[in-house]
Amino acid sequence: MYKCFLEHLEQWLLQRFTLESRPIPPGLEYQVSDRGRNPATIQSWCYQCPQLRKIRYTYIDAGASAQIFNSVIYPSHHYDLPLLGIDFLSFGQVKNLIVMDFQPLFQDEAYLRKYIHPLQTLHDKYPDLAQGLEMKFYDANQYFSKYLLFAKTDAETVRTRVFEAFKDYLNLYWQMLAQAEPLIDRSDIQRIVKAQKDYDQYSADRDPASGLFSSYFGHQWSERFLHEFLFEDAVPLVASAAK
Repeated sequence: MYKCFLEHLEQWLLQRFTLESRPIPPGLEYQVSDRGRNPATIQSWCYQCPQLRKIRYTYIDAGASAQIFNSVIYPSHHYDLPLLGIDFLSFGQVKNLIVMDFQPLFQDEAYLRKYIHPLQTLHDKYPDLAQGLEMKFYDANQYFSKYLLFAKTDAETVRTRVFEAFKDYLNLYWQMLAQAEPLIDRSDIQRIVKAQKDYDQYSADRDPASGLFSSYFGHQWSERFLHEFLFEDAVPLVASAAK
């Protein structure tokens, strides 16, 4: 269901940036499972360019049981832009969950005015995709904006409204990136380095997808995927506790 989203993102990236492949640890770029009702494959891509230090996206195809597209785009440490987070999940034809946001690194008013307030127009354009659902695993006030799209919807809405919103959010993000002034001061850059590492740690500690990965591909593979690829700057909780 979400293959066209992946293809659209990839096409836009190739048109706008000079991409280089970013290594994915061996064994994590592709995996096959026959544990569920339907055979499942998971495939990931990762790139970098001067403006974006990590562009990662993953597709899980479990046939009629599940279709999942996940992506996070990390700007270069020389930019203080939010991360672009995308999570589209379909379980059968009736359960579709979409999450899309400019994920702020900071919550001070000046930062939000600069990078988050411009989202309001798009947020208002898609009220049916901004349902104010309760977050079970995350603090909505940390690494999320008040203008995120977060909704449970049907397959037809995914093909039409969600795809249009996806293109609009990408457009705005590219515009912000094009207008962004690179940071020069070393302390400002180090602040971004720390903020992005903190994001990885926060996300790895709470990501509910680890259970899904484990169910299809096993716990050991899931832990590697979570900490060596998705959130590579995070320290596993067991390792952290042992220090």
